Amino acid sequence: MKFKIQSILIILCISTFLSSSKTVVLAQNQKNSAVLNATDFKHYVDYFNTMEDENIAKAIPNEKSWEWMEQNIPLFECPQQNFEEIYYYRWWTARKHITNTPQGFAITEFLVERSYADEYNMISCALGHHINEFRWLHNPEYIEQDVHLWYRGNEGGRMKKLRTFSSWTADALYSRYLVNKDEDFLLDMYPDLVDEYAAWEGDRKRPDGLFWQNDVKDGMEESLSGGRRVRNARPTINSYMYGNAQALAKMANLKNDQTKAKYFKAKADTLQQLVEGKLWNAKDAFFETFTEKDTSAHVREAVGFIPWYFNLPEANKGFEKAWEQLNDEEGFCAPFGTTTAEMRSPRFRSHGTGTCEWDGAVWPFATSQTLTALGNVLNNYTQNVVNNADYFRELNKYVESQYYRGRPYIGEYLDESTGYWLMGDRERSRYYNHSTFNDLIITGLVGLRPRADDKIEVNPLIPQEKWDWFCLDNVLYHGDILTILWDKTGKKYNRGKGFKVFRNGNEIASAEQLERILTK
Repeated sequence: MKFKIQSILIILCISTFLSSSKTVVLAQNQKNSAVLNATDFKHYVDYFNTMEDENIAKAIPNEKSWEWMEQNIPLFECPQQNFEEIYYYRWWTARKHITNTPQGFAITEFLVERSYADEYNMISCALGHHINEFRWLHNPEYIEQDVHLWYRGNEGGRMKKLRTFSSWTADALYSRYLVNKDEDFLLDMYPDLVDEYAAWEGDRKRPDGLFWQNDVKDGMEESLSGGRRVRNARPTINSYMYGNAQALAKMANLKNDQTKAKYFKAKADTLQQLVEGKLWNAKDAFFETFTEKDTSAHVREAVGFIPWYFNLPEANKGFEKAWEQLNDEEGFCAPFGTTTAEMRSPRFRSHGTGTCEWDGAVWPFATSQTLTALGNVLNNYTQNVVNNADYFRELNKYVESQYYRGRPYIGEYLDESTGYWLMGDRERSRYYNHSTFNDLIITGLVGLRPRADDKIEVNPLIPQEKWDWFCLDNVLYHGDILTILWDKTGKKYNRGKGFKVFRNGNEIASAEQLERILTK
């Protein structure tokens, strides 16, 4: 065992050196082509550092936070200051969860120790969120070592509690591949992901082909549709398994293994039919939990939006009608975010407070899933139910909710009508690493849509007249540095009027208005 750990550490040291060298080269390329000046945003970090006496410091303490951010993150500037502040705040808080272990970096969910966590205080519930957020860092080692630890950190096998929670890891890792095109890492993980899929089929698959899960094992305890011990077929795990099957089919294609590609594609197709056929409640026009008694739970919950996170529902079949509930003040449209259950339900917020209730309160975990799903609807479906203004409204509420007593804050969950963070004064809730935010800014608001081919697609979801300018800079994508900017007058950035995309400092596409751009 000692020799194995020493070997792992040697490999990690080599990987760290290569990654650091690559980061230096990328930093020089960015310096030569940058539109934004990184030091213009350092004041945010200086302020964040004054907000606390750092009682828990991990791999990158506060005093090193700006140096780390300057080397790793895309830069973002916009005229709405709270969007900008929370963007940098979320990178600052994500960095707090990077932890040194004898086997490389781990990424935690809570800063404080949790009794139900795995070794190194790791919890797998938000692993998909961690991968999708961290995929935008210039240095890949943080998330790669975390993933390796989860799948191979237990004497070469999976950590004991990896499967404590439902997982969309295969989908997230393929989504990461679409950003960095690191085929070697993805295919190295492929056998582990295939093995994990089979394990879920072994103990969570119902005779009808749907998957069941306890609410708490979905990370969504105390829901309106089930319970901590109830074995319901939920839109969550079934959508996750669909996304994972689709991702595994694409990985098999990369390996030129057509047999396995067809095998996993068939599994995805079957799940699509089952979710559409059994979880869709035509009367409520919503995807709902299917109970142990093989009946709908007859309550709309935010989990019903998750199928679109993976583009599962077929287009033009009427499923998009579900999104009417996002704009309904008796549905999910609350003053401080998207509720986790419809407000018209007589059992809305009926479980009290303090036991991780998903009976209506706003959870960033679910908000980020819903906004990712909404981004897919606006990009991949032709419909007239929701639009860019709806996306901006909900994202704006998400931004505004991430303050507590006048200062930036991210915790577990909050009151939908007051914005008050429930359990916000508990140490465990501070800096809760259980959602995405910056991935939404990049792929949704600004609209960089990762692709497997060499084309660059950008479709901003910012309403045309909302902002006169914005810039996303220093984005590492397919080995190049991208800059995406909007300058209505041309006087803000002096790169000309309109919407523009630059690769390594060279303009490669433009439009007069905020609209979809697809390079050749």
